[in-house]
Amino acid sequence: MSEAPTRVLFVCLGNICRSPAAEGVFLHQLAEAGLESSFDVDSAGTGSWHVGQAADPRMRAAAERRGVQLPSRARQLSLADLQEFDHILTMDAENLAAVQALSRRTRPRAAITPLLQYCRHFRHDEVPDPYYGGEAGFDHVLDLLEDACEGLLAQLMAERRQP
Repeated sequence: MSEAPTRVLFVCLGNICRSPAAEGVFLHQLAEAGLESSFDVDSAGTGSWHVGQAADPRMRAAAERRGVQLPSRARQLSLADLQEFDHILTMDAENLAAVQALSRRTRPRAAITPLLQYCRHFRHDEVPDPYYGGEAGFDHVLDLLEDACEGLLAQLMAERRQP
């Protein structure tokens, strides 16, 4: 019998820039490693402003230049997510505080952590929101996400191998 997929949720504010990009980057890395069936990956926002929308066109374009697709539609984080996911990874301190506040309403199953703690090369505390900046901001976010997702995948695979 095969092991259940590890469920991973990426969270940012509106779910149109950073978290769908993290989802896409992680899915891309899983596909390159042949590990798609080992993980269930999604993204959400702490706010509801963009529910149903595709990722920001500038983020989609920056990701596509790297061969990464961002197919998800924005949705808002729910109380159920804290029970259904194994790992909830936040982009900044505000997102972390919002998820932690929601977690006080239930007994979460998910481990709630900042995504950038998994970076191996960059030393940043937060993934900056590129929404109001220029094209370089989207590329910088993708650099951070690629680094963090590589570290995250290595950590999660190590955890899956433990008895």
